[in-house]
Amino acid sequence: MLLPIHPKNPNPRNVRIVLDCLQNGGVVIYPTDTVYGMGCDIYNTKAVERICRIKGVKPEKSNFSFICSDLSHISEYAKNLDTPTYKVMRKALPGPFTFILEANSNVPKLFKSSKKTVGIRVPDNAICLELVKELGNPIMSTSIHDEDEIIEYTTDPELIHEKYKDIVDIVIDGGYGNQEPSTIVDCSRGGFEIIRQGIGRLEDFL
Repeated sequence: MLLPIHPKNPNPRNVRIVLDCLQNGGVVIYPTDTVYGMGCDIYNTKAVERICRIKGVKPEKSNFSFICSDLSHISEYAKNLDTPTYKVMRKALPGPFTFILEANSNVPKLFKSSKKTVGIRVPDNAICLELVKELGNPIMSTSIHDEDEIIEYTTDPELIHEKYKDIVDIVIDGGYGNQEPSTIVDCSRGGFEIIRQGIGRLEDFL
């Protein structure tokens, strides 16, 4: 299903359709402030495993991150969040960053790497923030990635739907996405290490 949702004022009825899907173990594709993402409820193991099969990765070796609604939501899943990290995140979020943090016991084991860390996003996108807020817990995030295309990340939701309509349950049409992914910042060992430079410029917030 290709489901249109307004990027600035998400229609509650259509948001409810997506929520029902997520709560029943569905897999959806949704817009963020960078590229389109594929995700599910982080606590639904079967849905997470389904995404692993779609992406062709093993659950224990996946680098999936997840989307939180705000900073207080992040603190429910990360531990030892020091003051410098908190201050930077407070200025940078919502925004196009993935912060790698030390995971606490609320994070499902499937998302913890051998380093016991987790990647967390708070995108500047009303649709996915509304979904997370209404769901009550994070949704998984992994980018829609077209390795064979000249444009590395698919931006057109209609083309995404064409490709994934038989693979996922819902593709949200929230307008065109960006071509550049989020900037990944590792904060798990103190300091700020850029793992991948994307659209976010961390130096603007340091």
